[in-house]
Amino acid sequence: MIQPQSQNSITYTRVIHLSHAIDIDIPQWSGDPTVEFETVAELNNDGYYLRRFSLGEHSATHINAPNSFHSSAVGIDQYPAQSLVVPAVVINVCQATAVNPDYALTVADVLAWEAEYGEISAGCVVILNTGWQKKWLDKSAFLNHDAQGIPHFPGFGSDATQFLLDERQIAGVGIDTHGVDPGQDNSFTINRLVLEQPRIVLENLTNLDQLPPKGTTLAIAPLRLRGGSGSPVGVLAFVP
Repeated sequence: MIQPQSQNSITYTRVIHLSHAIDIDIPQWSGDPTVEFETVAELNNDGYYLRRFSLGEHSATHINAPNSFHSSAVGIDQYPAQSLVVPAVVINVCQATAVNPDYALTVADVLAWEAEYGEISAGCVVILNTGWQKKWLDKSAFLNHDAQGIPHFPGFGSDATQFLLDERQIAGVGIDTHGVDPGQDNSFTINRLVLEQPRIVLENLTNLDQLPPKGTTLAIAPLRLRGGSGSPVGVLAFVP
């Protein structure tokens, strides 16, 4: 076990990867570039091993930037470093999503969580544990398209998101599905709401079942792509 440590006021006993490993066969949003790896140097011939890789800015576990939905907004390279180390709370809706794959977080869900754990503090990232991470290795189940090609997976409801932004002043949202918007919402309502300011949107998270409801601190490390609409991201959870 990692020994308890304290750095920059973060005290923890465990560090957990919240990012999936990137591979060529991960679930991909329709129209996204394929994930590609190409070996460009080999130990036997070149004395070292090196690959080139290619993937979309919104592939794998990733963070969305405001300019992906708002034309005059900032890109991913403009997030201040201190804004990417944030406290997190986790709301578990696995029971509801097991019955309804289109489930959307409600204000009542938020208030029920707060009744048990206390009011959500300003500056938190609110993470939704839907249980969808367990479907990651089955692309068909993860995206869950119907006969018309419409995906069905859970997400944040617009009323709950507006409540969290206005009444709780959250720093952002995260989820273990391919989008913070429920799969049926092709207008990206939740992304647009959250990214009106340079807040945080994390998608395709994993290992959320290992996090407590409160007390976790996230360290979020995107690639600083100049003008990027988002980036694949390494997310570490420091768990008390």
